[in-house]
Amino acid sequence: MYHCTSEGVQDAAKSMTRKEYNQCVELYADGLYRFLVKNLRDSEKARDLVQETFAKVWVKSADIQVEKCKSYLFTTAYHAMVDSIRRDERMVRLDEKHRSKQQAFNSYSDLNEVLSEALQGLPETQRTVVLLRDYEGYDYREIGQITGLSESQVKVYIFRARTALKNYIQKLELVLEDQ
Repeated sequence: MYHCTSEGVQDAAKSMTRKEYNQCVELYADGLYRFLVKNLRDSEKARDLVQETFAKVWVKSADIQVEKCKSYLFTTAYHAMVDSIRRDERMVRLDEKHRSKQQAFNSYSDLNEVLSEALQGLPETQRTVVLLRDYEGYDYREIGQITGLSESQVKVYIFRARTALKNYIQKLELVLEDQ
């Protein structure tokens, strides 16, 4: 896991220096890692994407304003994650939709696993925005900047994601009642 401190990155509207880049790494590595792990459910792949993201930011550091470091990092990580997911889907086409809900539910040991599985069943954009909002605490505007969506689109995707999660959990409850 990554560790960071809360000493801040300077807010001057200028290019990022090496020191500011290092502060950016310390400040945001943990949050970036958590965001990627929650989306990918693969800690090794998340670590790789964190490294890839920071490498891309380093290459572009002269063009990045310090106050936009966090948003730039999460946007870059989001796009790297999407690319990674697409590559993986091309390599291996696993169809998990044919699993019966009963078998899936029996494999869960607690509510966190149920919620995690429900999150993975969401479309990529819905999962991303709900994780950024509910797990990472970003506001709608920041999520829009990270994902390239408008603030109203972010709200719609979050609403749809939460509705889908609620429906998923209600369906599982019905399965349990039938037992």
